[in-house]
This record gives sequence, C-alpha cells and structure tokens, in this order.
Amino acid sequence: MTKRILILNGHPAETSLSKTFASEYAAAAKKAGHQVKIVNIRDMDFDSDFGFGGYRETKPLEVDLETLLSDFEWSEHLVLLSPMWWGGVPAKLKGLFDRALLPGRTFDTHNKRGAFPAPMLEGRTARVILTSDTLDWFFKWIYRGALWVQLKHQILGFIGFKPAKLTHFVNASHPSKERVEKWTKTVRRLGLSAS
Repeated sequence: MTKRILILNGHPAETSLSKTFASEYAAAAKKAGHQVKIVNIRDMDFDSDFGFGGYRETKPLEVDLETLLSDFEWSEHLVLLSPMWWGGVPAKLKGLFDRALLPGRTFDTHNKRGAFPAPMLEGRTARVILTSDTLDWFFKWIYRGALWVQLKHQILGFIGFKPAKLTHFVNASHPSKERVEKWTKTVRRLGLSAS
C-alpha cells in the first residue's frame, strides 16, 4: 500500500547529514512506489519570530508556511529530520512550529479531547530522524529524552501525527564514513517501508 510522504529537513545548512538522509529516504520511498515531497527549511522564506504572547494576534502566514500546511494536509506520513542543538531543534525549525502550527489550522480549541484541543491532522504518522552528539543512554536516562518527548507529544502528537517514532543517530558531528554508510542503510530501509 503506497503512502503520501512529506519529508521536512529541519537542518538550516546547505549540506548536512539531515539533508543527505532526506534525499536517501526519498529515493528509497519513490523506488517503493510512494508519493514523496521534500521540503528543506533552508529554502523556506518566513519570519521565524512569532512575535506575540498568545493567539489573539498572529502574523499573516508567508507563502512558504501556507504551502507547508497544505503539504501537511496532503501527507499521510511525515518524516522530520533535525539535529539536536543545545537540547532542542534549530531556531528556524522551532520558529516554523511557532508560526505555522496555529489553532484553527492544526488544532481546534473549540473542540476538546479531555483537557486538550482536538488535533486537526489526525490519521497521519511520523518518523523523526534525529542526529546528535549525545550518547543514546545519556539522552534517554540523564536528559530523559526531553527533546523526543517535546517532538512526539507536545508537537506532532498534539496536532495529530500518531504514532511518531524516533531514529536517533549519535556521535554525529564527525562520524566515520563507515558509520554514515550504516546510518544511510537504515534510512533507506525506513524509506522503502514508509515507516
């Protein structure tokens, strides 16, 4: 069964492991017959500063953010690629979340699910491919997976992408060629299975 897959490369640099993995995932997914769109945040033009203290006022969304929201709606599976910097995602990616994930577009404050607004992008799944220098055990047990908790529950799950799964590649700043090849094989397998 084929899927509509949106790949969002959240690394702001021209070249990166995230961009490489995005391309490899896309090629494998296309080979398996899936429909694929790739968005590189570096190529997006928008003001990443939300600029307000609440949702009563919001800036009009730039064309690139409107297009991304349409891509979210089109997708059945989201692949989000990002490095972990200072325990979080790069500023432009965080700004994208702040600006684009708005009430009435991605969650419904007038329709509650328990104590929370109803997600408006339900029926979609996600895969996060995260690179960092933090060892996996340290990420899980010392940092308690804080970034993953934020991405899985407070961002993706909040707007309807469930389940969301994590692939975490560690010691990513200066990896050996062999390590990158191993990671790339993993990414290709994920692309072939659209998972």
